[in-house]
Amino acid sequence: MPSRSAPGHPVDFDAADLAARLEQLTVEEIDALPFGVMHLDPEFRVLIYNKTEARLSGFGRQPVGELFFALSVCMDSDEFRGRIERAMADGRVDLEFGWVGDYADPRRDLRIRVQSADDGGVWLCIERDIRPG
Repeated sequence: MPSRSAPGHPVDFDAADLAARLEQLTVEEIDALPFGVMHLDPEFRVLIYNKTEARLSGFGRQPVGELFFALSVCMDSDEFRGRIERAMADGRVDLEFGWVGDYADPRRDLRIRVQSADDGGVWLCIERDIRPG
């Protein structure tokens, strides 16, 4: 998957300092990014869920205030949630991994980036394969 960044924004999915760059943006700017972005608190409650994620995932809404893993049960596993929890317990989180399965398409390939947020939570970013319309 080629990496995509938003025109006019210095935020690239592959940026080493992705979380730091996201924290400099407004919610409106985060909504305009071409990849999914979620800011989760330390208990995995959704603080930000960008419009791109709501649209591309097929979820269709922004569940701010809800527990992420109650919404996305396919990711509530040791391979996904457990990996993030272990990284959080070890200190700063900086993970990248592939995942198969999206809210609306269980066969969709995803590229996941998870980095520590300044508030003790994490930024969870999802880049998807682009499928013709």
